[in-house]
Amino acid sequence: MTETISPKLQTHRPIRSVVVFCAASHTTATQFTEAAAELGRAIGHAGWSLVYGGNYTGLMGVLADAARDAGARVVGITPQFFIDKGLGDDRCDELIVSANMRDRKTLLEQHGDAFVAIPGGIGTLDELFDTLVSRSLGFHEKPIVLLNIDNFYDPLLKMIDYAAEHQFIKPAVRKFLHVAPTVDQAIQFLTDNDYRDEM
Repeated sequence: MTETISPKLQTHRPIRSVVVFCAASHTTATQFTEAAAELGRAIGHAGWSLVYGGNYTGLMGVLADAARDAGARVVGITPQFFIDKGLGDDRCDELIVSANMRDRKTLLEQHGDAFVAIPGGIGTLDELFDTLVSRSLGFHEKPIVLLNIDNFYDPLLKMIDYAAEHQFIKPAVRKFLHVAPTVDQAIQFLTDNDYRDEM
């Protein structure tokens, strides 16, 4: 699938924290685990804070540990349900406990200046689309990046294009979703949209 470069967002909000949507699964392929670690390190090296789902399992734990090791402040947001199961990441600099999954999505959106979705399951897709809907309705103007490792999200992008073709999705919505095939390209896009030097 040919990807066009997304235009620079017309917003003057500097990026201080990046929300990452990712899976808690332990059984993902190596390339996705490596991408999670690479992204965590890159967020730390960029001087940004990591905001994520707040659990220590699967890609979430890999991401958070890599970000910590790279010097990032790590903020976890997880529902009480997972705390009760003993899955909360107590190594977070700040661990925010939400009442439920819906409240967690709201808090994630509030705490991030940009969003990156790496390959994941229904939870990741839920968070991604919730954020995309908010962007399309004008509730925020924050960058949204789809990290398309190993072409994982190609079928999803085809579905979005298909729905737009049939007028279920406005074509403009697709422009709010920047697709990056590598971590380096995702970080470069966010860096290009970081207005910190203008503040």
